[in-house]
Amino acid sequence: MQLQNSTALITGGASGLGEATARLFLSHGARVIILDLNEISGKALEKEFSGQLRFFKTNVSDDVDVRLALSAGLETFGSIQIAVNCAGIALARKTIGKVDGVYGPHALNIFEKTIRVNLIGTFNVIRLAGFAMEKNNPNEEGERGVIINTASVAAYDGQIGQAAYAASKGGIVSMTLPIAREFAKTGIRVMTIAPGLFETPLLMDLPEEARLSLGQQVPFPSRLGRPSEYALLAKSIVENPMLNGEVIRLDGAIRMGPR
Repeated sequence: MQLQNSTALITGGASGLGEATARLFLSHGARVIILDLNEISGKALEKEFSGQLRFFKTNVSDDVDVRLALSAGLETFGSIQIAVNCAGIALARKTIGKVDGVYGPHALNIFEKTIRVNLIGTFNVIRLAGFAMEKNNPNEEGERGVIINTASVAAYDGQIGQAAYAASKGGIVSMTLPIAREFAKTGIRVMTIAPGLFETPLLMDLPEEARLSLGQQVPFPSRLGRPSEYALLAKSIVENPMLNGEVIRLDGAIRMGPR
């Protein structure tokens, strides 16, 4: 699949990994549809890339929200060939521990929210984008579309306090192959990237000393990953037709400890 003259739907595209991916795809001739809750950044990008990018304020875990955004995006650009799922949240809680000085069990609504946004939100976009992609004419390789999801190394090396986050990302890892197998008949590839420690808004809110300390845990290169490096891998996945049904760790060889 080529980026030139393709349309990519990117969730969480108003910042971090999603924004870097949107910018790289646009620079290679793609059109972009961004689904995000960050209205200020999303509209700023729409203004910056007028005619090439549409932004829709969207809750990815909501059926109607995604249907409406996808429909409006298709009305603008005609079809979509690529979907990149970057939207997600990371809420850390021990299964039993203190929150605001009160000792007790993990709040169930926090676990449910993490699963709903990260896992159900990803599946929601996969099913609706995949349905839209089925209508595309196949290219010379027989491809009708490419879907890229974002998991995390926490799916494999979940730390204490990451039960909800690790479960949500582990679910993304686990559904990659069965969906890729199902979509093979219509020429839609499904891949997942599992980033390690990256310069996302979540980590960039930490003090510089804390960020440097985290980066030094990475064997090589000993720093936080850059969103542009995630975007480069997403581009490679789009352009390489043999990449399908796999999860790629993008982590500088880090293996997270228990804390």
